[in-house]
Amino acid sequence: MKKSDFNYYLPPELIAQQPSDPRDSSRLLVMDRKSGKLHDSVFCRLCDYINAGDCLILNDSRVLPARLYGKRIDTGGSVELLLLHPKGLNRWEVLAGPGKRAKPGNELIFGNGLLKAIVVDIVEDGNRLVEFKYDGNFYTLLERIGEMPLPHY
Repeated sequence: MKKSDFNYYLPPELIAQQPSDPRDSSRLLVMDRKSGKLHDSVFCRLCDYINAGDCLILNDSRVLPARLYGKRIDTGGSVELLLLHPKGLNRWEVLAGPGKRAKPGNELIFGNGLLKAIVVDIVEDGNRLVEFKYDGNFYTLLERIGEMPLPHY
């Protein structure tokens, strides 16, 4: 599977940049299971579509603030990492931008030195394998210095 398999056009005006206000006014796509027809509704009407005996599963997961902006230690040039997959203790497969300048051995710094990384390898599809160095809990640090991975528009 390649990243390009997931390419499609999504008009920017359809991408939520902020939560709905009020939150329960967010859009809800409803499918009639008998006919297969779809129609738009809003989340505050969810109870209109739940019947006795239905199972409702709540998902309280959060998006990892997986976009990091930093600098290369050797040149001071800007670098951006998007965390893709953990690959062992303190190692992640990442998308790097600009990728051509993120070569094995390059040292990177984020959050005024709170997080450091070294590019270990170039892997499949040109992604990078990086190893992070930090004090404390990695995910707590990401909450502090990472950003939500919204696409560039």
